[in-house]
Amino acid sequence: MITEAQLVANLKSESTRHVAFNELVSQYKERLYWHIRHIVKSHDDTDDVLQNTFIKIYRNINSFKGDSKLFSWMYRIATNEALTFINKRAKQMQVSNEEVQNLAIQNMQSDVYFEGEAIQLKLQRAIAKLPEKQQLVFNMKYFQDLKYKDMSEILETSEGALKASYHIAVKKVEDYLLND
Repeated sequence: MITEAQLVANLKSESTRHVAFNELVSQYKERLYWHIRHIVKSHDDTDDVLQNTFIKIYRNINSFKGDSKLFSWMYRIATNEALTFINKRAKQMQVSNEEVQNLAIQNMQSDVYFEGEAIQLKLQRAIAKLPEKQQLVFNMKYFQDLKYKDMSEILETSEGALKASYHIAVKKVEDYLLND
């Protein structure tokens, strides 16, 4: 297995960029897919956002300074792309971001790639009611089991703030699931 430093060096070199990028995609595609999917909800929209994410990564790899892990840098790009997608969709539809997510959740039932049951739809509705930052923190911790240290790099927030956000988000989700 190639080290992250070597992968970055290969991505920045013209002679090895193509092969290194294919390696990067195969290594991170699934993790980034699920990260984005938990934000935008729809499989088709996730594929679009994932493609845009990899395009941005490819175009901007030379600006990666190595201050954080490559993984964190890519997650930050994926997060920003997903949020930008939701914002654009909300503007196009002239509705709030929450309404965009609620529509996506309603459409999940007819999505051939969604294998969930009623309780999972209810959980998605509860998450959609959270403020944006709490949604991100909840999804990253609950679904992806990311460490607060990694989340801190991705979201550029202190670990303490993330722990507090997650705790508050869990309480809100529990209240919604128990009282709705």
